[in-house]
Amino acid sequence: MRLEAITWDRLAEALAAHADGLTPQGGGPWLRIGVDGAPAAGTGPLADRLARALRLRGRPVLVVPTEGFLRPASLRYEYGRRDPDSYAQGWFDTGALWREVFGPLEPGGTGRVLPDLWDPATDRATRSPYHRLPEGGALVLHGPLLLGRWYPFDLAVHLRLSPGALLRRTDEEDRWTLPAFARYEEETAPADHADAVVRADDPRHPAWTGLRGEE
Repeated sequence: MRLEAITWDRLAEALAAHADGLTPQGGGPWLRIGVDGAPAAGTGPLADRLARALRLRGRPVLVVPTEGFLRPASLRYEYGRRDPDSYAQGWFDTGALWREVFGPLEPGGTGRVLPDLWDPATDRATRSPYHRLPEGGALVLHGPLLLGRWYPFDLAVHLRLSPGALLRRTDEEDRWTLPAFARYEEETAPADHADAVVRADDPRHPAWTGLRGEE
C-alpha cells in the first residue's frame, strides 16, 4: 500500500473536494460520508475538519458520532462488561442507525435525522430533537466498526492503526476491546471497503493512500 504524507487539514480539504463532486448513490439529494476507525485513531477530529471544509464549500453538514447510538447497558453487558465479541457485534444499535440516520436520507426521505439516541453515562434515551438536513447537505458519521455493514456511504474513509500503535494509544482500561479490532481487520478488511485509507500511527504525521480510482 503506497502512502503519501499529508496534514490533517489538507486531508480534510482533499476529501471535501472529492465529496463535493460526487453524485449520491441511488440519486438522492444527500451525501453520506463515513469516517471509520478505533477510538484511539481519533475519528471525531477528522470528521469535524471535514465538516468545516464542506461548509466552506456551501454544504450544510451534520456530524453524527456512533457513540450516541449505543444499545442499553442491559444488552451491551449481557455477556459481561469486557466481552470483545459483544463489543464487535452488539454494542452499537445498527438498527437505529438505519432507521434514524440513513433511512431519512434515502431518495424521497424527509431529511430528519436523529443526531443521537442513547446516553451511555445515564443509560437513558437522550431525547435529542431531530435535525433536518437540507437537500444538498452531507452526513458525516464517524466511529468504530462502520465498514462492511452495507451502510450506503458515498465516501468511506478508514483511519488505520498498526497493532502496536493501537495498543499504545488505547487506554489501558479499554484494551479489552483490542481483540474486536483484530477480528474486524481479519474478517472485514476495512481498508478494502474504504475509498481512502489514512495511516494514523503518529497523530502528528498522518499519511494516506489517496482516493480510490484517482491517480
